[in-house]
Amino acid sequence: MKTLATALFLALLAAIPARAANLGPEVAVVQIQFPKEKLPRQVIIGLHDDSAPYTVENFKKLIQKKFYNGLRFHRAFPGTLVQTGDPASRWGQGDKTGTGGPGWTLPAEIRLKHAKGSIAMARLPDKINPAKNSNGSQFYVCLAPMPKLDGQYTVFGTVLEGLDVLEEISKAPTNSDDFPLPKIRIKSIVLTPRDQAAVQR
Repeated sequence: MKTLATALFLALLAAIPARAANLGPEVAVVQIQFPKEKLPRQVIIGLHDDSAPYTVENFKKLIQKKFYNGLRFHRAFPGTLVQTGDPASRWGQGDKTGTGGPGWTLPAEIRLKHAKGSIAMARLPDKINPAKNSNGSQFYVCLAPMPKLDGQYTVFGTVLEGLDVLEEISKAPTNSDDFPLPKIRIKSIVLTPRDQAAVQR
């Protein structure tokens, strides 16, 4: 009987995605609005509180202030990466979008690798930012493993659900600045306990 119980427990552990390990107690539930669609699509983000505490705390504060509501995805590379979090994207079309933020930067917390589904903070180049400080609000999502970025950027989260939604955004037509032409926006982000995330679905 004890052997059966142990086997069942191990089977349950095996069913948990590896990227879900070492996540904090809260997740971010993101509602993304596509043009001409009545209902938003959902993405759930797990947060690495232990590995990037300052970055996660800042992300949560911005969510609570509804900072991200209405922002567009302002950069997209098919099957590779999508980026959002620039307040200028509310009205921009790519010429200046990608340089904005909340008015502050964050200290680097470079500990985790860029796996598929990883979420990391954008930042200015090393020439003008040798400390590798992160932008205060802009983040990108890896749609494939990106080992070339390891050791360069702060990874603070991982996509637990809805990676297919982000992959679709990455394939949208763009202008010469890689700015998606369809107005795909973050409708809202809310924090919820990880074990209750399914209630939001």
